[in-house]
Amino acid sequence: MGLHIEWRGSHSELGEHAIMFFALPGVGNVGKVAIEGINTSHICHEVARLHHTALPPLATLDEEGLLSPPHLTLSSIESVTGRRVLTLTGTSQPLESEHQGMMAREVLQWLEQQGVQSLYVLAGLMDIPTRKETFMVASNASHRIDLEALGVDVRRDEPKSGAIGLAALIASNGPLFNINSACAIATTVGSSGDVFASQRLLESLDGWFDLGIALPSDIQSKLTEKLSVLAPGKSPDYVGELTESPDAFYM
Repeated sequence: MGLHIEWRGSHSELGEHAIMFFALPGVGNVGKVAIEGINTSHICHEVARLHHTALPPLATLDEEGLLSPPHLTLSSIESVTGRRVLTLTGTSQPLESEHQGMMAREVLQWLEQQGVQSLYVLAGLMDIPTRKETFMVASNASHRIDLEALGVDVRRDEPKSGAIGLAALIASNGPLFNINSACAIATTVGSSGDVFASQRLLESLDGWFDLGIALPSDIQSKLTEKLSVLAPGKSPDYVGELTESPDAFYM
């Protein structure tokens, strides 16, 4: 296995939690900014770092000024409603589609062993500026029925061209590892970091799951300043090589 778990602080397991969110830089950085926002605006504890040999070989300075190998960061927050929420995010993903598939399977296998039952990938879908919608795309029929019973807007006809990337594989492969996974999507113009789409996405999740994680207004300006650091402004060139469908939804 190429996956190595580095527990942080006194943590040695994920523990009880209500839900897990996952996001990477992508269209409008909607999901990434949403997770950065809830991590910043709530009491947040780093639980673990997920190191994988398939990640691009770029070591970076972490918050403590230490050189850190590429990894995903798994954190825990306590929402204002008292519910414990896990977040998983990073700044990069494997460059090759085969490596993305391998990493997705190993991460999901580990999450299954840790008792994760519900995992939602947060993402943006590029669309016209006047369309401001949020919805879910489920990965198995029974979970879709459960979501609809909660009043979630679950779509069956979007994204029409499918989705690619590590986040798409995490969202779609969950049922293979007994995890109810789905993708929560907010439409966005997509050309730059869309904090408002991130807020709209979190407000929808609040309404569906009563989590208390929507961003306070004073944090939006801080997130806007961080967008240039969170992810590059343009999608990397290798994305086009991962699929034959040029308009596929890149998550």
